[in-house]
Amino acid sequence: MTKAGNRRLLPSRWGGDQMSESWRVAAFLALSGGFQDSYSYLARGGVFANAQTGNIVLLSARLAARDSAGAAKYLIPLAAFALGAFVSAAMRRRVKVLHWRQPVLLSEIAILALVGLLPRSADPAANALASFACAMQVQAFRKLHGNGYASTMCIGNLRAFSDGAESALSGGGLEAWRRTALYAGVLALFAAGAFLGGWLVPVLGRRAVWICCPLLAGAFVAMFRHNPER
Repeated sequence: MTKAGNRRLLPSRWGGDQMSESWRVAAFLALSGGFQDSYSYLARGGVFANAQTGNIVLLSARLAARDSAGAAKYLIPLAAFALGAFVSAAMRRRVKVLHWRQPVLLSEIAILALVGLLPRSADPAANALASFACAMQVQAFRKLHGNGYASTMCIGNLRAFSDGAESALSGGGLEAWRRTALYAGVLALFAAGAFLGGWLVPVLGRRAVWICCPLLAGAFVAMFRHNPER
Protein backbone atom coordinates (compact mmCIF):
# COMPACT_ATOMS: atom_id res chain seq x y z
CA MET A 1 0.00 0.00 0.00
CA THR A 2 1.28 3.49 -0.82
CA LYS A 3 2.08 6.12 1.77
CA ALA A 4 -0.85 8.17 0.49
CA GLY A 5 -3.11 5.16 1.00
CA ASN A 6 -1.81 4.75 4.53
CA ARG A 7 -2.54 8.37 5.28
CA ARG A 8 -6.15 7.99 4.14
CA LEU A 9 -6.63 5.09 6.55
CA LEU A 10 -5.55 7.17 9.53
CA PRO A 11 -8.33 8.84 11.53
CA SER A 12 -8.39 12.56 10.80
CA ARG A 13 -7.72 13.40 14.46
CA TRP A 14 -4.45 11.46 14.53
CA GLY A 15 -3.03 11.98 11.06
CA GLY A 16 -3.93 12.63 7.47
CA ASP A 17 -3.32 15.71 5.42
CA GLN A 18 -4.67 18.49 7.68
CA MET A 19 -1.33 20.02 8.60
CA SER A 20 -2.92 23.01 10.34
CA GLU A 21 -4.05 20.47 12.98
CA SER A 22 -0.69 18.75 13.31
CA TRP A 23 1.31 18.50 16.50
CA ARG A 24 4.29 20.18 14.82
CA VAL A 25 2.27 23.31 14.03
CA ALA A 26 0.64 23.33 17.47
CA ALA A 27 4.03 23.12 19.17
CA PHE A 28 5.32 26.25 17.45
CA LEU A 29 2.07 28.11 18.14
CA ALA A 30 1.90 27.17 21.83
CA LEU A 31 5.50 28.25 22.42
CA SER A 32 4.80 31.56 20.73
CA GLY A 33 1.52 32.00 22.59
CA GLY A 34 3.15 31.57 25.99
CA PHE A 35 5.98 33.89 25.05
CA GLN A 36 3.59 36.61 23.83
CA ASP A 37 1.65 36.68 27.10
CA SER A 38 4.83 36.79 29.14
CA TYR A 39 6.20 39.54 26.92
CA SER A 40 3.15 41.80 27.03
CA TYR A 41 2.83 41.47 30.79
CA LEU A 42 6.52 42.00 31.60
CA ALA A 43 7.58 44.43 28.87
CA ARG A 44 4.38 46.33 28.10
CA GLY A 45 2.92 47.47 31.39
CA GLY A 46 1.18 44.46 32.92
CA VAL A 47 -1.31 43.83 30.12
CA PHE A 48 -2.10 40.39 28.71
CA ALA A 49 -1.91 39.96 24.94
CA ASN A 50 -3.66 36.61 25.02
CA ALA A 51 -5.43 36.10 28.35
CA GLN A 52 -8.32 38.47 27.84
CA THR A 53 -10.07 37.11 30.92
CA GLY A 54 -7.31 38.69 32.97
CA ASN A 55 -7.76 41.97 31.13
CA ILE A 56 -11.52 41.94 31.80
CA VAL A 57 -10.91 41.39 35.53
CA LEU A 58 -8.35 44.20 35.66
CA LEU A 59 -10.60 46.47 33.58
CA SER A 60 -13.51 45.87 35.95
CA ALA A 61 -11.29 46.53 38.98
CA ARG A 62 -10.17 49.84 37.49
CA LEU A 63 -13.77 50.82 36.77
CA ALA A 64 -14.74 49.96 40.36
CA ALA A 65 -11.93 52.24 41.53
CA ARG A 66 -13.20 54.98 39.17
CA ASP A 67 -9.89 54.93 37.32
CA SER A 68 -10.99 55.58 33.74
CA ALA A 69 -7.44 55.99 32.43
CA GLY A 70 -6.43 52.68 33.98
CA ALA A 71 -9.54 51.01 32.57
CA ALA A 72 -8.68 52.18 29.05
CA LYS A 73 -5.33 50.42 29.37
CA TYR A 74 -7.19 47.09 29.37
CA LEU A 75 -10.10 48.04 27.15
CA ILE A 76 -7.82 48.73 24.18
CA PRO A 77 -6.36 45.18 23.93
CA LEU A 78 -9.84 43.72 24.46
CA ALA A 79 -11.20 45.66 21.50
CA ALA A 80 -8.12 44.80 19.42
CA PHE A 81 -8.55 41.11 20.22
CA ALA A 82 -12.16 41.16 19.05
CA LEU A 83 -11.12 42.92 15.84
CA GLY A 84 -8.31 40.44 15.21
CA ALA A 85 -10.70 37.49 15.50
CA PHE A 86 -13.07 39.23 13.07
CA VAL A 87 -10.31 39.82 10.52
CA SER A 88 -9.04 36.26 10.77
CA ALA A 89 -12.54 34.90 10.18
CA ALA A 90 -12.89 37.17 7.16
CA MET A 91 -9.57 35.95 5.75
CA ARG A 92 -10.87 32.39 5.73
CA ARG A 93 -13.52 33.38 3.20
CA ARG A 94 -11.49 35.78 1.12
CA VAL A 95 -7.85 34.67 0.99
CA LYS A 96 -7.12 32.48 -2.03
CA VAL A 97 -3.31 32.41 -1.84
CA LEU A 98 -1.72 29.36 -0.16
CA HIS A 99 -3.84 27.94 2.64
CA TRP A 100 -5.74 30.80 4.28
CA ARG A 101 -4.08 30.10 7.64
CA GLN A 102 -0.61 30.71 6.21
CA PRO A 103 -1.32 34.38 5.36
CA VAL A 104 -2.68 34.69 8.90
CA LEU A 105 0.71 33.58 10.20
CA LEU A 106 2.58 35.93 7.88
CA SER A 107 0.39 38.80 9.08
CA GLU A 108 1.06 37.88 12.69
CA ILE A 109 4.81 37.78 12.07
CA ALA A 110 4.72 41.24 10.47
CA ILE A 111 2.64 42.69 13.31
CA LEU A 112 4.91 41.31 16.03
CA ALA A 113 7.98 42.54 14.18
CA LEU A 114 6.43 46.02 14.31
CA VAL A 115 5.60 45.65 18.00
CA GLY A 116 9.28 45.11 18.76
CA LEU A 117 10.10 48.48 17.18
CA LEU A 118 7.65 50.49 19.26
CA PRO A 119 9.08 52.41 22.24
CA ARG A 120 7.74 52.07 25.78
CA SER A 121 5.83 55.32 25.29
CA ALA A 122 3.74 53.45 22.71
CA ASP A 123 2.78 50.57 25.02
CA PRO A 124 -0.98 50.96 24.37
CA ALA A 125 -0.42 50.60 20.62
CA ALA A 126 1.98 47.70 21.16
CA ASN A 127 -0.53 45.86 23.35
CA ALA A 128 -3.32 46.48 20.87
CA LEU A 129 -1.24 45.09 18.01
CA ALA A 130 -0.11 42.07 20.03
CA SER A 131 -3.70 41.30 21.05
CA PHE A 132 -4.86 41.69 17.45
CA ALA A 133 -2.19 39.24 16.27
CA CYS A 134 -3.00 36.78 19.05
CA ALA A 135 -6.69 36.82 18.15
CA MET A 136 -5.89 36.06 14.52
CA GLN A 137 -3.92 33.02 15.65
CA VAL A 138 -6.49 31.68 18.10
CA GLN A 139 -9.29 32.14 15.57
CA ALA A 140 -7.39 30.39 12.76
CA PHE A 141 -5.93 27.46 14.69
CA ARG A 142 -8.60 25.80 16.80
CA LYS A 143 -8.01 22.07 16.37
CA LEU A 144 -5.21 19.65 17.17
CA HIS A 145 -5.72 16.28 15.48
CA GLY A 146 -9.45 16.93 15.43
CA ASN A 147 -9.64 18.02 19.08
CA GLY A 148 -10.55 21.59 19.98
CA TYR A 149 -7.73 23.52 21.65
CA ALA A 150 -6.29 27.01 22.04
CA SER A 151 -2.65 27.85 21.31
CA THR A 152 -2.69 31.16 23.19
CA MET A 153 -4.44 30.41 26.49
CA CYS A 154 -4.71 27.54 28.95
CA ILE A 155 -8.10 27.26 30.68
CA GLY A 156 -9.83 25.25 27.94
CA ASN A 157 -6.78 23.04 27.45
CA LEU A 158 -6.53 22.42 31.19
CA ARG A 159 -10.21 21.44 31.35
CA ALA A 160 -9.79 19.12 28.36
CA PHE A 161 -6.68 17.58 29.93
CA SER A 162 -8.55 16.83 33.16
CA ASP A 163 -11.53 15.45 31.24
CA GLY A 164 -9.26 13.25 29.16
CA ALA A 165 -7.35 12.04 32.21
CA GLU A 166 -10.57 11.02 33.95
CA SER A 167 -11.72 9.19 30.83
CA ALA A 168 -8.36 7.45 30.44
CA LEU A 169 -8.28 6.32 34.08
CA SER A 170 -11.86 5.07 33.76
CA GLY A 171 -11.00 2.68 30.94
CA GLY A 172 -11.27 5.02 27.97
CA GLY A 173 -8.44 3.19 26.25
CA LEU A 174 -5.57 4.36 24.06
CA GLU A 175 -7.63 7.10 22.43
CA ALA A 176 -8.27 8.80 25.78
CA TRP A 177 -4.61 8.52 26.78
CA ARG A 178 -3.52 10.05 23.46
CA ARG A 179 -5.94 12.95 23.84
CA THR A 180 -4.75 13.56 27.40
CA ALA A 181 -1.13 13.53 26.25
CA LEU A 182 -1.90 16.06 23.50
CA TYR A 183 -3.32 18.56 25.97
CA ALA A 184 -0.52 17.94 28.46
CA GLY A 185 1.98 18.68 25.70
CA VAL A 186 0.27 21.92 24.69
CA LEU A 187 0.12 23.11 28.30
CA ALA A 188 3.80 22.27 28.82
CA LEU A 189 4.86 24.09 25.66
CA PHE A 190 2.79 27.16 26.54
CA ALA A 191 4.46 27.23 29.96
CA ALA A 192 7.87 26.78 28.30
CA GLY A 193 7.15 29.76 26.05
CA ALA A 194 6.14 31.87 29.04
CA PHE A 195 9.31 30.76 30.88
CA LEU A 196 11.40 31.72 27.87
CA GLY A 197 9.73 35.12 27.85
CA GLY A 198 10.42 35.61 31.54
CA TRP A 199 14.06 34.83 30.91
CA LEU A 200 14.59 36.88 27.74
CA VAL A 201 12.42 39.97 28.28
CA PRO A 202 14.75 41.37 30.98
CA VAL A 203 17.66 40.82 28.60
CA LEU A 204 16.19 41.97 25.29
CA GLY A 205 13.52 44.40 26.45
CA ARG A 206 10.78 45.36 24.01
CA ARG A 207 12.57 43.57 21.15
CA ALA A 208 12.14 40.19 22.88
CA VAL A 209 8.86 39.73 21.00
CA TRP A 210 10.91 39.09 17.88
CA ILE A 211 11.60 35.61 19.29
CA CYS A 212 8.02 34.79 18.30
CA CYS A 213 8.68 35.51 14.63
CA PRO A 214 10.87 32.44 13.89
CA LEU A 215 8.49 30.29 15.95
CA LEU A 216 5.55 31.40 13.81
CA ALA A 217 7.67 31.00 10.70
CA GLY A 218 8.25 27.40 11.79
CA ALA A 219 4.49 26.84 11.89
CA PHE A 220 4.17 28.47 8.47
CA VAL A 221 6.78 26.18 6.91
CA ALA A 222 5.31 23.09 8.60
CA MET A 223 2.07 23.65 6.71
CA PHE A 224 3.71 23.14 3.30
CA ARG A 225 2.19 19.77 2.69
CA HIS A 226 -0.86 18.68 0.75
CA ASN A 227 -3.84 20.10 2.61
CA PRO A 228 -7.35 19.57 1.16
CA GLU A 229 -9.07 22.12 3.38
CA ARG A 230 -9.41 25.62 1.97
